Amino acid sequence: MLKISQCMIVKNEEKNIERALSWAKSIVCQQVVVDTGSTDRTKEIAERMGAKVVDFEWIDDFSAAKNFAIEQATGDWILVFDADEYMSGEDTEKLWEYLVGLQNDTETKARYLAINCRLVNVDDNGKAMSVYDTMRVIKNDETIRYIGSIHERLDIKPENVGWNNDITVIHTGYSESSISETNKIERNIDLLRKAIEKTEDNLSLKVYLADSLKTYEDEESRAEADKYFAEAIDQGGDKIFYKLRVKAYIHFLNKFANDPAKRSEYEKMCNRALEEFPNSIDFEYYQASFLNSIGKYKEAWDLLKSGEERLVTGGKLGIAYHVQADPTMLYSQLLLAAQGLGDINGITENAMRILATDKSRMEIISPLIAILLRQGTSIETLITTLSDVYNINDPQDLLIIAKAAKNCGAVEFAGAVMGIAKELLG
Repeated sequence: MLKISQCMIVKNEEKNIERALSWAKSIVCQQVVVDTGSTDRTKEIAERMGAKVVDFEWIDDFSAAKNFAIEQATGDWILVFDADEYMSGEDTEKLWEYLVGLQNDTETKARYLAINCRLVNVDDNGKAMSVYDTMRVIKNDETIRYIGSIHERLDIKPENVGWNNDITVIHTGYSESSISETNKIERNIDLLRKAIEKTEDNLSLKVYLADSLKTYEDEESRAEADKYFAEAIDQGGDKIFYKLRVKAYIHFLNKFANDPAKRSEYEKMCNRALEEFPNSIDFEYYQASFLNSIGKYKEAWDLLKSGEERLVTGGKLGIAYHVQADPTMLYSQLLLAAQGLGDINGITENAMRILATDKSRMEIISPLIAILLRQGTSIETLITTLSDVYNINDPQDLLIIAKAAKNCGAVEFAGAVMGIAKELLG
């Protein structure tokens, strides 16, 4: 019989601890909560839910705490999740079935020491912000331990890692509310500076520090972030994990994107990123954004359609952390390209795709209504088109459409929509 333990380190997680322990109840035989100094009800809730709660004196070292936690495990496999991470019921079942399959296969049972699966960072509304791969499932083996005082990692050879992208971990820790509530940025900066003092040549730590510093508004912090991100691109090579180089490229691309004076640097950075990470749908998105900005709409359209096809059919996406999580990034650039080309079908299709994820976006629906009416679309046909996203029998949806119509000066259309709403309301 397969046995799974769940282990986590926590501090002041009363907001998350119940969910953190609930999702895995159906597949684990043991839950271990290592508390590093909570002053809230975290320990009380965890004990009430049946977890083994153990205290650990915090020594500014995430690896030390996590290694202590997994040393308490009795299962064959260990789920090492943070309190702000969880799986859906469906993915929990998939994970169980996958591990049972590994356990019953002599070759894979001996070979795999960890499992890589998808991790999706979500915002406060549950919307995906980015997608990464992560090792949150490890074999209970005394040779497997975390290293690094912060941004800890497992040093496991790729051939000993199983991959299952059908299993998703949901992470809420980078949502706006979580960051503000936990003081995570300040904590990380302090720990990273201490770690860098001990290992001055560790470029990875400097890039992690830059990733935290870039959130600050002061010029000094941003200059320091730029310095370390530039080092990652110019000197990184094999010295740092490729994901950190991706962070560095994206930092500068976002920085240059809205600055006309940096247009040349933006183009060079796009080309350099794509040269290092060919077929990356993320960097193709940035290149298409640049092409749209200089009026090369057809080139942008063709590049984006290629990425869209791969996204839909499951083709190779290269480095795809952000567009894969939020395809509306791609659709927004397709919409701009279609507008530049005067492609009404392209405008309609991509505007509707964006609105399908958020029907309240006035900056999308208002221009769409204006363009279609200018093309001679009848009121009835326009209402039918919008019904693919909006519920025409819902007065609230109709009010959104009417407001958007008023915003773009389509008074007659707004009146017709409000007339339908009034009929529904009696």
